[in-house]
Amino acid sequence: MMIRFDAGLDCFNYRIAGVAMHEGAVLLHQAAGDDFWTFPGGRAELGEPAEQTLKREMREEIDTEIEIVRLLWFVENFYTYAEKRYHEIALYFLMRLPAACPYLTQPTFQAEDAGTQLTFRWFAAQPDVLAALPLLPSFIPTALQELPASVQHITHYD
Repeated sequence: MMIRFDAGLDCFNYRIAGVAMHEGAVLLHQAAGDDFWTFPGGRAELGEPAEQTLKREMREEIDTEIEIVRLLWFVENFYTYAEKRYHEIALYFLMRLPAACPYLTQPTFQAEDAGTQLTFRWFAAQPDVLAALPLLPSFIPTALQELPASVQHITHYD
């Protein structure tokens, strides 16, 4: 059971996301029908540790065994999506794709997860490039400019 609770127009969500950097670029993805980009990842299952969630999600989405480097951000994220008000707890891990991964050399690629089409794309991790994107959560373009040396707690409203 995925960790998400709905109460009318309110929703609590527990999300695990991966930050992959390669040769000055960052990997983002967009689900079909969405008009924004975000880090790949997904919801944890009840009883599943966060690092296992991210590894499972990357296997499901891009059939790749990733390496988790470290936790970057613990985020309390508040936003509205699909007419629901979300209170989300999200863990963002720095992750590494294996050197032999074919996706490291593909600027854009497609995948599917639970019937949802996903577009993955490497974007230059430059402030002007990222700030021009519809990128959520909106703290990401700034936060990517200098990854924290230790875990940062962020409370964010979009």
